[in-house]
Amino acid sequence: MHGLMMHKQLLISSLIEHADRHHGDTQIVSRRVEGDIHRYTFRDCHRRARQVASALTSLGVQPADRIGTLAWNGYRHLELYYGVSGMGAIVHTINPRLHEDQVAYIANHAEDQYIFFDLTFLPLIKLIAGRCNRVKAFIAMTDHTHMPKDAGIDNLLCYEDLLQQGSADYVWPMLDEDAASTLCYTSGTTGNPKGVLYSHRSSLLHTYAAALPDALNCSARDVILPVVPMFHVNAWGLPYIACMVGAKLVFPGPALDGKSLFELLEVEQVTLCAGVPTVWQGLLGHLEETGQHFSSMKRTIIGGAACPTAMLHRFQEIYGVAVLHVWGMTELSPIGTIGTLKARHLAMSPAERNAVQSKQGRAVFGVDMKIVGADGLELPWDGATSGDLMVRGPWVVRDYFKNESDCSPLLEHAGQAWFPTGDVATIDVDGFMQITDRSKDVIKSGGEWIGSIDLENVAMTHPSVSQAACIAAKHAKWDERPLLVVVRKAQAALTREELLAFYEGKIAKWWTPDDVVFVDTIPLGATGKVLKNRLREQFGDHLLVKAVG
Repeated sequence: MHGLMMHKQLLISSLIEHADRHHGDTQIVSRRVEGDIHRYTFRDCHRRARQVASALTSLGVQPADRIGTLAWNGYRHLELYYGVSGMGAIVHTINPRLHEDQVAYIANHAEDQYIFFDLTFLPLIKLIAGRCNRVKAFIAMTDHTHMPKDAGIDNLLCYEDLLQQGSADYVWPMLDEDAASTLCYTSGTTGNPKGVLYSHRSSLLHTYAAALPDALNCSARDVILPVVPMFHVNAWGLPYIACMVGAKLVFPGPALDGKSLFELLEVEQVTLCAGVPTVWQGLLGHLEETGQHFSSMKRTIIGGAACPTAMLHRFQEIYGVAVLHVWGMTELSPIGTIGTLKARHLAMSPAERNAVQSKQGRAVFGVDMKIVGADGLELPWDGATSGDLMVRGPWVVRDYFKNESDCSPLLEHAGQAWFPTGDVATIDVDGFMQITDRSKDVIKSGGEWIGSIDLENVAMTHPSVSQAACIAAKHAKWDERPLLVVVRKAQAALTREELLAFYEGKIAKWWTPDDVVFVDTIPLGATGKVLKNRLREQFGDHLLVKAVG
């Protein structure tokens, strides 16, 4: 016997409809590529998103066609989020920080019909335009006044001109909630990027879960500034969450330096931010230099890479901003765990709470996880035993776009399908998961594992360290030993001996890195993650060479 309840499709268009109907006068503020600040409302966004859908329909765009974007966080990008998905096509956000060869590969692999781009990325468009034969036109996301002259690109259109051809009376079609809505490609450091194809249903369920009080705790009383790019896993779902709860949205555009971010935070009275640790380093550096403090920000979401304990301490103990440490992947839409505390943690000392919050957090409802050993058997949740992290859920990838990977990403464990994340982790008795390493980055010394993230976190607490990465370096006796690669802070005179001595009493003695290499910069990937494969290529033989020398 079935229940006697209405069945309504879970569609992305319903989010912007809800925002218009119930929060129509709530503002969306954007720092534009043109340099000024743009303001309008959810009602305006809904109207223009319908014009986008109508205009694309006039261009012959069909359901399931892929529409690419190369754009910063801004109101026009948000209109594409809703206009493209709402009409039944698929919005394909492309990471412009990738190499031009990868951008061209991704656009061709996705078979993008049109590509919308911010003027910042005109040089990139010029490099790839001739290599993207399926793209019918490139659309500059600006008005007629700011259109580039003599760009040398065939079929170059103007966004605002195109919008004027669309009708605000467009009616959203009633789609199948399992239809594809959005396409994002992984930013893996080896091989070609793989496409992850989200559905309307998976995105809506992810939005519901991520907004919960014990998740990101978003409401109509919030002012949300996503620093995390809209080309990086849908800005972690925040553009959808804001519409669902009616929160004011603030978009930073291309200005992501500490000074520009702080000015926008203060003027717009932002309460919630989200971004990767490298962005927050710039913001915290600006505060330290100027002696300024936040007047409105209450919490920040930190993900994309492990949050250093020193950063967590500075946000919470110095600036009074609660840190929500999150973990996820493109394959998870992306949120898997969030580090919200339980009631019993509130009585702990700040140091004890920070230790809990430095973990990646506990699973949000909808995500199930476990850790397994080499034999595939589940390992205990004791906070000490490490294993391969497996997840499953309604917004976890089932297969990659076009099924071009060597095999399905899912593995059968205990008769059920699980996604192998590639992370090595522990889970404690309260369900808090902690990444100890990527499976490809773990250091195996004499048959025993050493967690590189733990060693990096210790180094980052040293007052003279700006950045630190730990890699496995080849060793004649122990097979692998930890090597620390460090960027000093400006004018710091930190020595190898001082930094290694700093580890005493903080870790098991045999975990202490064998050496320190000081560098000017550490290579970062397109999403702000340290490219450890490059560091291994450069320094993987360092200990062997040093021993011979």
